Amino acid sequence: MAAGPDKVSIAVHAGTYDRVHYALVLAAAAAAVGTPVTLFFTQWGTRALLRPAADGSPGWHALALGPEAGDAARTAAEMDALLAERRVGTFEELLLACGELGVRFLVCESGLIGAGVAAEDLRDDLPIEVTGAVSFLRDVSPGGATFFV
Repeated sequence: MAAGPDKVSIAVHAGTYDRVHYALVLAAAAAAVGTPVTLFFTQWGTRALLRPAADGSPGWHALALGPEAGDAARTAAEMDALLAERRVGTFEELLLACGELGVRFLVCESGLIGAGVAAEDLRDDLPIEVTGAVSFLRDVSPGGATFFV
């Protein structure tokens, strides 16, 4: 069997629950088998890392569903509950697992500005580094797998 990539790099551009959720699935899976992973959040994807809202709900609850989700009437919270019911890792479980497994979280400073998000609005329970595209590109490995979602 062929060896996997020596690193996984994922640029999270889309701000939809389903796309970010699957980026977290890929990141957690790669990290679980010992492959180094970097998640680079930019533009609307940065909203996945927002602090909890005033009512205590996770910031990512405000994410929309993408057309691929098939049910635009659902909210991110409802889709997450449905996945939990189906025994699929939830958004919060995957996000925290990525943090515990040593996934590197980079957030693009320009992407924050473009999305109207302040660095202070990001969660403080994850090892988030506010940086730029150059840092992400320097982090990508020639022998790795790179995804853009």
